Amino acid sequence: MLPKALWGERESGELRGNQANTDRAGACGWGVSLSADPFLGINLSPQVPELEKATVHMKSPEHVRRVISALRKEGPDKLQVVSDFDMTLSRFGFNGRRCPTSHNILDNSQVISEEGRKKLKDLLHYYYPIEIDPNRTMEEKRPLMVEWWTRAHGLLLQQKILKRDIAKIVEESEVMLRDGVNTFFDQLHQHNIPLFIFSAGVGDILEEVLRQAKVFHPNVNVMSNYMDFDDKGVLRQFKEPLIHTYNKNGSVLEKTDHFQQLSSRTNIILLGDSMGDLSMADGVANVENILTIGFLNDKVDEQRGKYRDAYDIVLEKDETLDVVNGILCYILGDLN
Repeated sequence: MLPKALWGERESGELRGNQANTDRAGACGWGVSLSADPFLGINLSPQVPELEKATVHMKSPEHVRRVISALRKEGPDKLQVVSDFDMTLSRFGFNGRRCPTSHNILDNSQVISEEGRKKLKDLLHYYYPIEIDPNRTMEEKRPLMVEWWTRAHGLLLQQKILKRDIAKIVEESEVMLRDGVNTFFDQLHQHNIPLFIFSAGVGDILEEVLRQAKVFHPNVNVMSNYMDFDDKGVLRQFKEPLIHTYNKNGSVLEKTDHFQQLSSRTNIILLGDSMGDLSMADGVANVENILTIGFLNDKVDEQRGKYRDAYDIVLEKDETLDVVNGILCYILGDLN
């Protein structure tokens, strides 16, 4: 998924993240006492030291304390995780360069003509500033996002993409998952906690990224934009429904019973990087406790206030899953 020159840096980063967890001896590898109710007061650092990172911002630490305490008390059998993929589980940037989204992986690949690549880049430069504009409402953005996705998918259809090329496209791309991603996926898998990835990207690409990273475990379910190939393996259309940044909600989940099958899992950790991601768990009935964690990757100064008002925890320019893993580790407690 990366040029070989970069694989070593990526792997060493992942290794450092895993080593950090390994070195913390005790129930979660931390060497701290996990008593029945250790959350006395607002200070979360003894139990989840990752929350002391400079990248972490919370409007209400007391609310975060209460929710994390409740998630731990009720245990893994009532928990599910709902997450975005692009720029949430995957990295936003590396060494000053943007990392590709699942759409970008296709756009930048050798299967796309030079003319097609230019047109797709023109769409990105026009619509992306609209997508992240803090001064526009989601109601204003939605029709423009439909327009962007529809036009981009139309251009991809013209390229006659072959299903058999998907694995090679991903392998040759510069996609990077966040540091700590193996710990994240493996921890959820080990405790049979469902992970629902709700993505406005390209599902076929996304799944191949997970497959090549060896983290596409049975507890992972993906809802995304999937390609439809003809009997010769040539892309002929994208399947409905079209999922974009600002319709990731119950309206596109009507034809799936995913959340109904998980009716007993009424506690949620939600991970996203946009305002639209906050509605990803709308299809969950009878939510008891939800902890929302937002990655603020771009236009930080302009969007900081809005993100802090919307998400319980905001991670500013943090390319790791350290905080998420730390919270999961505390919630799972002596089960680890």
